[in-house]
Amino acid sequence: MIYQTVAVTQQGGVATLTLVSKMGAMNSTFWQEFPEALREISAARVVVLRGEKIFSAGLDIGSNAAQIAPALGDPAAFKTVVDQMHAVTEGLSRLPMPVIAAVHGWCIGAGLELISTADIRLCSADARFSLPEVKLGITADLGGLQRLPHLIGRGRTAQLALTGDAIDAATAERWGLVTEVLDMPRALFDRAEALAQQLAALPPKALEGTKRILNSSLPHAESLAEAVTWNAHHMSLEALQNALKK
Repeated sequence: MIYQTVAVTQQGGVATLTLVSKMGAMNSTFWQEFPEALREISAARVVVLRGEKIFSAGLDIGSNAAQIAPALGDPAAFKTVVDQMHAVTEGLSRLPMPVIAAVHGWCIGAGLELISTADIRLCSADARFSLPEVKLGITADLGGLQRLPHLIGRGRTAQLALTGDAIDAATAERWGLVTEVLDMPRALFDRAEALAQQLAALPPKALEGTKRILNSSLPHAESLAEAVTWNAHHMSLEALQNALKK
C-alpha cells in the first residue's frame, strides 16, 4: 500500500518504515496512516524505523491544529485526539518483533517519543535529540516521560524535558539513549539493515520472548516465571540441535 507520510519496504523478513513527510513531521495524515503501516508489516521478523532528510521534526502543530484546538479545555475530547496519536507510539511499542530505530539529523519531540518505543536505537554523528514541548507550553504526552527514565535515568530525562534543550549524538550515546554512533547517515542505514538481517535470521519466538521479558513490568520472580513458561511453550529442540552444530 502507498502512503503519503510513511514508506514501507519489506525484504528478507525485515520491514523498513521510512518517515517521508516533509522533515519527517507528524501531520494529521501521519496519525491515520502509521497504524495501517504497522498492520501491513505484521508478518515481519524485524522492523527498521528511519527518516528521509532527517529523522523527524516532531509534531506538525499547524497540520494538527484543527483537531487539537477545539478539544482544548475538554479532557474527554482531548483524550480522543491524543488516543489517535497513542495508536502510533503504543502500536509500535506493542509489536512482537524487534524494532531498530536509525536516527540521523534532528529527532524532535514526538520523534524522540517514537524512538523511545524501539528496542535498539542507533544514530549517525549528525543526530540531535530534543524534547522541547515545555517551550511550547505542552507536557509531553506520547510516552516519552514514561519510557525515557528507564532508558537514560530520571535525572537525564528531567534535564531533557524540563529545559527542552537538545543533546548531540555523543551525549546520547554516553547517556545510553543510543548504543552506536555511525559516522555518516549512509553508514547508519547500512548498519541498521545488517543488524536487522542478523536478527531476522534468529528464531522468531526466541526474539519475541526476549523482547516480551525485557519489556515486562512484572516483579522479578514473576518475570522469571514468565520467561520459563515462554520457553516451555516455544523452545524448539530442532533449534537447539542446530545451534549445537555451529
